[in-house]
Amino acid sequence: MSDVSEKLRVDKWLWHARFFKTRTLAAGRAKADGVRINGTISHKPSSMVAVGDVLTFAQGDHIRVIQIDALGERRGPAPEAQALYTDLSPPKPKSEDRQTANPKFDGKGRPTKKDRRSLDISKARHLE
Repeated sequence: MSDVSEKLRVDKWLWHARFFKTRTLAAGRAKADGVRINGTISHKPSSMVAVGDVLTFAQGDHIRVIQIDALGERRGPAPEAQALYTDLSPPKPKSEDRQTANPKFDGKGRPTKKDRRSLDISKARHLE
């Protein structure tokens, strides 16, 4: 039975490790963008991975570099999934030009109704 668990499909492993919500999304990412397995690009979701392999793939706007520590039997909870790999990716850069969830108004927080009216008036004058 150990022969069966020595290798696993890359899309199934990415799904087990919770990098993608569904196995279909994992397979689609492997087909479209490709996944580097030990530096070799593979566009097949059926490519096999083993313990010790290094995967490089895009997830959103971030490039992930992952070393496989275990294959896993099922898609378990997050702590179990995080035990399957070691993250070798560089940390995400913190860009200052990125907008915060709640933009500030002149450093005072949310503008008052009076401030909004004055902004609307100044915008209208600027458009004239």
